[in-house]
Amino acid sequence: MDKQFPPAALSAGDEVFHHTRSPGVTVAHIRAAPGRVHYGWIVVGISSFVIVATAGVRNAPGVLIVPLEAEFGWSRATISLAIGVNLLLYGAVGPFAAAAMDRFGARRTMLAALITTATAVALSAAMHQPWQMVLLWGGVIGLATGMVGAYLAAYIAGRWFRAREGLVIGTLTAANAAGQLIFLPSMAAIVTAAGWRTMSLMLAAAVLALTPVLALWMRDRPEDLGLSPYGDNRAPRLVVARADNPVAVMFRTLATGVRSRDFWLIAGGYFVCGATTNGLIGTHLIPACVDHGLSEIDGASLLAIAGTFALIGGMASGWLSDRCDNRILLACYYGFRGIALLILPFAFGLSLFGLSLFSVLFGLDWLASAPPTVRLMTRVVGPERIGIMVAWIFAIHQIGSATAAYLGGLLRIAFGTYFDAFVVAGLLLFVAAAMVLCIGAGKSGHEPEIAPAARARA
Repeated sequence: MDKQFPPAALSAGDEVFHHTRSPGVTVAHIRAAPGRVHYGWIVVGISSFVIVATAGVRNAPGVLIVPLEAEFGWSRATISLAIGVNLLLYGAVGPFAAAAMDRFGARRTMLAALITTATAVALSAAMHQPWQMVLLWGGVIGLATGMVGAYLAAYIAGRWFRAREGLVIGTLTAANAAGQLIFLPSMAAIVTAAGWRTMSLMLAAAVLALTPVLALWMRDRPEDLGLSPYGDNRAPRLVVARADNPVAVMFRTLATGVRSRDFWLIAGGYFVCGATTNGLIGTHLIPACVDHGLSEIDGASLLAIAGTFALIGGMASGWLSDRCDNRILLACYYGFRGIALLILPFAFGLSLFGLSLFSVLFGLDWLASAPPTVRLMTRVVGPERIGIMVAWIFAIHQIGSATAAYLGGLLRIAFGTYFDAFVVAGLLLFVAAAMVLCIGAGKSGHEPEIAPAARARA
């Protein structure tokens, strides 16, 4: 029987989260299982599959650029505009999505996102006007995939774990690379063999297939199963969640962060991070390869190689972020990525050998910045609201992505090459590396102060 709490114990606007009696795994199953694995790891596994699928959707526009150009005569700048809108909304919706997940639960929020994504991808097979590309791939898919966006790694780690947070963040971040690895070559091959419309329908079906798994086994918080977070040896506690408007919650959390100089240093570096990864390489590497006489499949394979090594780099970075000074880690990652981008224009002259080497080096660094960024930001606002705060800085990350996606297309039209875009991006990364070294949080040898609001809630 669920415990009953006197009304006087709760303030107005609070809700008590009782144990869930939903289909699938029950509290009795969890408690009776001998030598059971903490359910938080199962939640990480389910979340990883969702992230893999949405990563496949988000990388699909890179495969669509050339066939849409050929079939409809749309300019690369027009298609890049839709991709830019997608990247911008993917990040912009994050703070609201994290607050909505706090209010309505992870399972319902993620289910709504997957169903909306699958529907929009399927409808895109019927598009024949540029505004339809902007509406579906830019607007609807950008918002829907953003509902389970980059903040999810921090949200799951903060909700389900009190130990191994860096490893969890690294694992879920690496799932983005796994999606790129699994989907990009397959999508490129389907486009070549059967056309982009068939690819869209098959991608929609793959996303929709995940919804039963999510509905049956996803849980919102460990207390729903009578558990404490992993690494917390205390008895399960009563969870009291504010029933506030999600919009009000997300802006209050932002107000906590913007008062800190460290917030702006972290967010500024993350802006450049987004511009140089999703915005530039994620969007324009395939068409840049076509410019140099390679095929779309070659370009997608290079991104898949990068995805393979991003999987390794993201998980290794999560492990390191639990043990090292995260400022130093982040500065090294940005500097290393800057060097790789400065080398890229010359790697095209070495054909697939040079480009494969670039993909390995860039891939190791692609997602590595996420775990130390989240760990540094956690020390600014505390673990309770880290999902919302990471969503805010990821919104800034995606502003960088959208800017680079659009400007990359414009620079290609203006100069006939991506050389200038790659060089400017590399130099900006050196600036970002210098910025993160100035972060006061994360100094080795002590834990920096947590924001007063977070400390008061502890």
